[in-house]
Amino acid sequence: MTGLEIGFASIAVMLVLIYSGMHVAITLMLVSFVSVWMIRDNPDMAAKLMVAAFKDSISDYLFGVVPLFVLMGLVVSVAGIGRDTFDVAQQAFRKILGGLGVATVAANAIFAAITGISIASAAVFTKVAVPEMRRHGYTPHFSVGVVAGSAVLGMLIPPSLLFILYGVLTEQSVGDLFIAGVIPGLVLSATYALGIIAMGKWAPGFIGGTTVSTDDMPTMSFGEMAAKLAPIVILVALVLGGIYGGIFTPTEAGAAGAAGALVIAVLKRRLGWRDFWQVLVQTGHTTASICFLIMGASLYSRMLALSGMPNWLGDTVLGAGFGVNGVVIAMILVMVLLGTILDSASIMLLVLPIAVPILTGLQVDLIWLGVIAILAVEIGLLTPPFGLAVYVIKSTLGPDTDITLGQIFKGAAPFALMMALVLALVFIFPALATALL
Repeated sequence: MTGLEIGFASIAVMLVLIYSGMHVAITLMLVSFVSVWMIRDNPDMAAKLMVAAFKDSISDYLFGVVPLFVLMGLVVSVAGIGRDTFDVAQQAFRKILGGLGVATVAANAIFAAITGISIASAAVFTKVAVPEMRRHGYTPHFSVGVVAGSAVLGMLIPPSLLFILYGVLTEQSVGDLFIAGVIPGLVLSATYALGIIAMGKWAPGFIGGTTVSTDDMPTMSFGEMAAKLAPIVILVALVLGGIYGGIFTPTEAGAAGAAGALVIAVLKRRLGWRDFWQVLVQTGHTTASICFLIMGASLYSRMLALSGMPNWLGDTVLGAGFGVNGVVIAMILVMVLLGTILDSASIMLLVLPIAVPILTGLQVDLIWLGVIAILAVEIGLLTPPFGLAVYVIKSTLGPDTDITLGQIFKGAAPFALMMALVLALVFIFPALATALL
């Protein structure tokens, strides 16, 4: 077999193994190792390439940002800042039809600016917002659907772990990617809020059917609201202000944010030793998982380059006259399709090593492409049969809940459609992603 044939065969074998249930990182490593062995007919060369790929991928200074932002997000969750944010948003939107849904979106958008982890947002607001919405008469599917939909804001509004991963894979500035996510993140938040208000007016049966009474909601003074929001404002100013102001690199901002979150949690007396240990263990688990994925993707990218497949695909696409739009749309469709079985990081690790070389040859703005890619893979968090955010919500609700998996997918469907609308807007109007750069 030629290198090109081995490259294409490796992709087919990889998809079969992943569909069969093998972990993505193990699949990437195994298939890449065997493919290099076949291309060079030398197992020692394959082993040396694997060692080099592993060393280079995790020794990158930028990679240190991952555990730091994960630690910050988990500490913020334990400190109850998500609950404080929801309380303030609930106060602000209490008079609007569907107000608790809008409050959940607003709280998630603010929470996203200090966490960057969709799964953390989904877990926090399942505990905070769902019981409150159900108590006020919202339907079960809407109560969980709005949490699932708004949780994905954590990967679009900076800081975002997926933007960091994209920056590592494509060698783009993480700071520029963070800036590019601001306007699309705000547009998506506004779209969700307007969509909820529209559903309340024209599809009241979906969200609950009547205007929810707010008489029994606790009221807060301006001072109380400011006190609850102060930690959030401080962390956002510290992390994003430090990056945009040129004071910190993204890695340094992650360290500053993690330290700031720890100080706030201790001052609020919401972080005991047992909680702190659990946060550290969970940070280690999450970082190790991402680390293995990146190592597998690094080896996979080198194998593809060795096979010559990306260059062949690029020349074929250019020779066939396919435009930028056609290639980007094809990438979007593949990512959304893979979202039915894989998590967001795995999709990016599989698709980007093939798509980016082709799109680079077509002179595509890789910062704009990053926003497109994040939106595309995040749609997969809400779509069956995998829908990672949906399963996190189901797990957080516990075994005794009366809300089924089907109800969560039903409630999330309108938000997946709204996300697809925003994806189309960013595709048609690239300035939404690049205007602030």
